[in-house]
Amino acid sequence: MTSERSKIRFIMIGGFLGAGKTTAIGRLARHYQDQGLTVGVVTNDQASDLVDTNLLRSQGLHVGEVAGACFCCNFNELTSTVENLSAQQRPDIVLAEPVGSCTDLVATVVQPLIRLYDAEFEVAPYGVILKPSHGLRILRKEANMGFSPKAAYIFEKQLEEADFLIINRIDELSPAEVEELERLLQTAAPQTPVLRVSARTGDGFESFTEMLGQRGAFGQKILELDYDVYAEGEAELGWLNSSLLAKSSDSFALDDLLVGIVEAIRERLELVQAETAHLKTIGLSEGAYSVVNMVSSDTPPVLSLPSQCSTKEANVVVNARVAVDPDHLREVLEEVVAEVARKMQLTIEFQQTQNFRPGRPVPTHRFATPEG
Repeated sequence: MTSERSKIRFIMIGGFLGAGKTTAIGRLARHYQDQGLTVGVVTNDQASDLVDTNLLRSQGLHVGEVAGACFCCNFNELTSTVENLSAQQRPDIVLAEPVGSCTDLVATVVQPLIRLYDAEFEVAPYGVILKPSHGLRILRKEANMGFSPKAAYIFEKQLEEADFLIINRIDELSPAEVEELERLLQTAAPQTPVLRVSARTGDGFESFTEMLGQRGAFGQKILELDYDVYAEGEAELGWLNSSLLAKSSDSFALDDLLVGIVEAIRERLELVQAETAHLKTIGLSEGAYSVVNMVSSDTPPVLSLPSQCSTKEANVVVNARVAVDPDHLREVLEEVVAEVARKMQLTIEFQQTQNFRPGRPVPTHRFATPEG
């Protein structure tokens, strides 16, 4: 029997696509490492070639990846991935990042861990990060929410099941916007604590870690969920993960390559009025890495991690989650990459591209009533 002292602390941070989960998890990992704790990270996606995995590994973190389905539908892979992390060096803390289009995680991940793996895991309060750009539109019930009501349903259900909510990107918001978001959240989830945080700068992070350190009857909010609406909402998003190799006889600026790709994709998607949930890319070259993000159609691409690197060869991974046909999304990517390559005089080798719509969620376990 595993002793209480040796249990792994399992921390799952949810939130919609583009909410800032990966940035938050990277900062949390450094916080716990500074305390002398061993940290493992588990990322999750409907397909392989994740920007998040590459980014977190580039930061020196010990990362396992659950690919091919969400945590709820691939629960056994989640637990075996943690076991593989433990085989190398048993972590004190596991930070888990679920797919941003998933909900019902309390019933299908938290409760199964509490009931079936109580000897191995101590589960922390479940925090969900609010994405301000789409959050304001959806919570205001605006006519143009960016997504259909079915996709917005997923967003709202994510907030409903959280033990606490995090307004992220406060460094990018005005005080009035932060106040409005908090009022809207208190209306949507009146009994749920709300924190204000910037995962990028670290503002508000002390309250975040204090909340995650609490013990008690958390992970109890079992949703009443219409799986037909949930499945249809997810299926409205086109999913694309692609990896490629960029080469040139002369040095090129890695940051310029990524910004060029994302900006050109944004322009093409704007022509067909396709709402972007999240578009992100990472470039890796000889220890240097660059990351560009775009979190909605009405926000510009952001060079969130500049490399200031000139190189003759780089590996690039592109992840796109857009409300558009996935075949069109692939065509846009291939055309854009060819166009940018011509301008920068690069040779491009596509290594792998997966494009699809997510299938219906079928959880491995689902507990309809809570147990502490």
